Amino acid sequence: MDGLDAFVRQSTSVSSEIVAHIETLISNGSLAPGTKLPPERDLAQVLRVSRASLREAMHELEAKRVIERRPGRGTIVMEAPAHVRSMYEEMSDSERTLRDVAELRETIEPKFAQLAAERATRASLYALEQVLETTARPDLSQEDSLRADITFHMLLAQMSQNPLMIALNSLANSWTESVRAISHSSAGARRSSHDGHQLILTAVRDGNGAAARDAMLAHLADVALLTKSNLPSF
Repeated sequence: MDGLDAFVRQSTSVSSEIVAHIETLISNGSLAPGTKLPPERDLAQVLRVSRASLREAMHELEAKRVIERRPGRGTIVMEAPAHVRSMYEEMSDSERTLRDVAELRETIEPKFAQLAAERATRASLYALEQVLETTARPDLSQEDSLRADITFHMLLAQMSQNPLMIALNSLANSWTESVRAISHSSAGARRSSHDGHQLILTAVRDGNGAAARDAMLAHLADVALLTKSNLPSF
C-alpha cells in the first residue's frame, strides 16, 4: 500500500509540473492563443514524461479552460473572448499615464491575489515558486525582470480560474507593460519587486486571501512610488 501511495504522489507531482510548465509558457508568450500543441505521444517525448502523466495534466488544463481539445484539430491554446480582443483594438493606442496604470492595477490585481490564495493548486504554486527563483538572481537584467514580473502576475490571474478575469489581465499587461518597465530600471527596484512578490506568494501558499490581497496592494503601492521616482515629469 505504501508503494502505491508513493506512485500516486509521484505521478501527481509530474503532472503538476507539466501543468506549471505549460501555464508558464502561455503566461510569458511562448505559447500564444490559438497555438496547436503537438500530438500527445510527441509532446510526452519532448517533455520526457509518461503519457499517463501528460494525460492527467491535459485534463487539468482543459478543466481550467487553458486549452481546448477539438475533434479532428487537436489540442489548442484557448484565445481571449472576441469581445475582449475588440476592446483591446479600440484602446491599445490610447495614451496611458502612471495614474491610469496604478488605478487599473489597484482595481483588479488585489482580487486576483485573493482568489489565487483561495483556489491555488500544487501546480500553480510550483509555477510561482519557479518565477521567484528566477528573480532572486542578483544579475537579473531589466528585460528579464519585467518578463518575470508579467509572468508572476499572469499566473496569479490564471489561478483565479475565471477566464474573463484572465483575459482582462492579459489586456492589462498589454496596456501597462511600457510603464511597468520603468519600475525595473535599477537593481534596487528589481529587488523590491522580488520582495513584494515573495510576500504575495507566502500569503497565497498559506491560503490566506485577505493577506494576499493586502500584500498585493502594498506591492502595487511600492511599484507606483518606484515608477514615479524614475519618471518625475509625470
